[in-house]
Amino acid sequence: MRKLRIFEHISLDGVIQHSADDGDFPYSDWTAPYRTPAGRDAVLAAYGDRFDLLLGRRTYDIWSGFWPKAPSSPMSDRINAATKYVATHRPDSLVWGPFEGIGPDLVAGIRRVKSQDGPDLVVSGSSTLTSRLVEHGLADEVWLIVYPILLGKGKRFFAEGTPARSFELASTKAFPSGIVFNSYKAAGPLKSQP
Repeated sequence: MRKLRIFEHISLDGVIQHSADDGDFPYSDWTAPYRTPAGRDAVLAAYGDRFDLLLGRRTYDIWSGFWPKAPSSPMSDRINAATKYVATHRPDSLVWGPFEGIGPDLVAGIRRVKSQDGPDLVVSGSSTLTSRLVEHGLADEVWLIVYPILLGKGKRFFAEGTPARSFELASTKAFPSGIVFNSYKAAGPLKSQP
């Protein structure tokens, strides 16, 4: 069974939004000042040599306007080669491939894809998916790439009302730029005191 890993570039106050394409967000490309070769290499290693993508429709549309035109690099080549599994009601309008629509039942569709042979699935962006993935126990790992900034507004990592869950810290690594990579493994329902 494939693993499903969520990767998010996130501010200290939980914002993951990176562009104004889908709202009134003033901080486009806020990660740029922190990018370093060491950070890029860490992201590449965490994604792996081969992976497929699980994307919400908005993220698919944003990425399809960028990655196919990006210069060849280890990241762009891997992203463009990955099969894009897309949560959409309009699969006939997908053009950046290889791709496959998840189908009308999101949870059943993701379970079907996870049960197939193939590389692990990577979710990046796609904020409307992350809460559902966690709610239904579909996320195996969460990677948070935490930036030392506060943004104050923008889409948050999880929607209000996402069910409580526990995660275990698998690894952490700090970089001189101030970024901290944290990897968590799903650990089931919230552990609380009686």
